[in-house]
Amino acid sequence: MIFSALKIIFSFLIPSGLIFFAVLTAEKYDFFSDWLPLVAVIFPAAVLIISILLGWRFNRSRLVFAVLVLAIADRALTHFAGDIDYGPIVYNIVSTLLPLNLLFFCFIRERGLFTLSGTWRLVIILFQPITAYLLYKHSPLVFDFLEYSNPFIKITDLSLPQPALMLYFLSAIIFLYASFKKKAPVETGFFWVLLLSFIALQEDKSENLSTVYFATAGLILIIAVLETAYGMAYKDELTKIPSRRALNEHLLRLGKSYSIAMLDIDFFKKFNDTYGHDVGDQVLCMVASKIARVGGGGKSFRYGGEEFTIVFPGREPEEVLPHLERLRKIIEKAGFRLRGSNRPAKKPKDGQKSRTKKRKVSVTISIGVAHRDKKHTKPHTVIKAADKALYRAKKGGRNRISQ
Repeated sequence: MIFSALKIIFSFLIPSGLIFFAVLTAEKYDFFSDWLPLVAVIFPAAVLIISILLGWRFNRSRLVFAVLVLAIADRALTHFAGDIDYGPIVYNIVSTLLPLNLLFFCFIRERGLFTLSGTWRLVIILFQPITAYLLYKHSPLVFDFLEYSNPFIKITDLSLPQPALMLYFLSAIIFLYASFKKKAPVETGFFWVLLLSFIALQEDKSENLSTVYFATAGLILIIAVLETAYGMAYKDELTKIPSRRALNEHLLRLGKSYSIAMLDIDFFKKFNDTYGHDVGDQVLCMVASKIARVGGGGKSFRYGGEEFTIVFPGREPEEVLPHLERLRKIIEKAGFRLRGSNRPAKKPKDGQKSRTKKRKVSVTISIGVAHRDKKHTKPHTVIKAADKALYRAKKGGRNRISQ
């Protein structure tokens, strides 16, 4: 329980939170003073170009549009920084629209960059400053609500108007909830982006520091997209455990002593044919969740289909057999409950029990184990030996372990 909580906190802070605190620390100790003007020119341009390239390559339009919104906000604030007439109203508009745009681009679905949906989203971005300009030109009183101030709410040292401050507060709660619920790098990244943009709005626009904050916010989103791409490549999309590609890299880091177990769900093809592939996928996920919690220091992977692999670094077969036997019994005991065909379309309300009958079906696994020795010196040969042991377990009646 504690380990899981620490893992969630770690993934929340690293790397987005680390970047956030690093740039604040750099500013506090005046690391930017000598080269800030140069960074304020090169950094934002580099972030925007990289986001466009990654957005195109990985089909991540949300990244491009969010970074574009940050860039437009930064340019607008910088351009009107010394303007007595237009500066305050531009500041109020940007500080109000920015959190709304970040919320929009965080939660919309990916629809591609160079598509009709992508074009419409670009139009929405460009439509906002044009509309704001036309409204202010013809009906400036429309923007009076942006400066609304409740006399009972007095927050010192914050330049944001109260409506914008409230939007930032609500957005932070939404991003925080989404971050811990989805545990996804992009949602987490948007939370830290929101905080950085909030801090950027407090800075003097003539000193270029706010530009660095906005560009760093874009960098956080870029890294979040790279994290997501890495997860898609090295984590199985269905079962959420590491994939075969991750296994191949893990094997390269093994020492001279290790054991490998190959696991297979018994009669899985028959199960799929009888109950359908959707139920089969649910069984795969259930079994994978049990395998992922195996003891003995084992690291689990989805090898392919209904086959899984567990690697035990520094362990002999005698050390891993009790853990594998315990895993086999857990899966056998758990089984899988089929929901009846007359199940309700909607989930029952809290406190109400569903009367849908659930039939429990048997789910078992067969396991083959091998270890590195003089005959099997390479990881791929140990896997082959474990696969042969798995075949013997299945031939011997299934739901058993062989080595």
